Amino acid sequence: MNITSSMHYWRDVILTALAPAIWGSTYIVTSEILPPDRPFTAALIRVLPAGLLLLLFTRRIPLRGDVWRLVVLSALNIGVFQALLFVAAYRLPGGLAAVLGAIQPLLVMVLAWAVDRRAPAQITLWSAVAGVIGMAVLLLSPQTTFEPIGVIAALLGAACMATGVWLTRRWQVDLPVLSLTGWQLVIGGLMLAPVAWLVDAPLPVLTLPQWCAYAYLSLAGALLAYALWFRGITRLPGAAVASLGLLSPLAAVALGWIVLSQSMTGTAFIGLIIVLLSVFAVQWTTVRRG
Repeated sequence: MNITSSMHYWRDVILTALAPAIWGSTYIVTSEILPPDRPFTAALIRVLPAGLLLLLFTRRIPLRGDVWRLVVLSALNIGVFQALLFVAAYRLPGGLAAVLGAIQPLLVMVLAWAVDRRAPAQITLWSAVAGVIGMAVLLLSPQTTFEPIGVIAALLGAACMATGVWLTRRWQVDLPVLSLTGWQLVIGGLMLAPVAWLVDAPLPVLTLPQWCAYAYLSLAGALLAYALWFRGITRLPGAAVASLGLLSPLAAVALGWIVLSQSMTGTAFIGLIIVLLSVFAVQWTTVRRG
């Protein structure tokens, strides 16, 4: 890979990395600001308005042959994933909910190997493993509380996102990035609407901070973050994109430390360094192989 291509690659990495960094703030916003016990409503408010804005802006219709693929991707990347994300966010400490999702890079590599018969480079595989270990060192302790439903939701959410990343690259739906993002947000939001109506309690009268929190989750956490994420999926290798997902739990832990004054021991700092090195190692390996 020449110098110009390398610079473009690292620019794409930085832009894509902003998405999981933003998603890492979901946990603290949900636990500290949003009305309690309304995970499906939070997911719906996050994705549907952002999707409608993007569709109004782009005004592109998918090809008939891509519709069923778009529905599947919308369920995996948005509808099911966002529902599980907020279930975990309401039931688990932010860092723990995020660290359970750190298995996503390994799942993407397993799918690529099992179906596409593309074995990852050894350094990429071991970097992903190191990232998961680093997240465990960073967060887990004897005092950590595991709530079963939250744990299951976090793990299933990671599986959904990993499958969505893999299929998005594999299928290559014929839409520009913003249109692809908008359609998935809208379809995923329509999937969430009946669940939110049937399961969640009605919203109370919202305070100004709660209005701002919902607006942040929708405009930054959905519109901006997903546009950057899907852009990255189309430009970067699947393993490289998935490894950036480790920045989500990293951001969640960092925000808990900075904003909520949650403790971080020397061992935790070692875990943080391991995670950062694992993410860099995957990206560096991809540049060298390119």
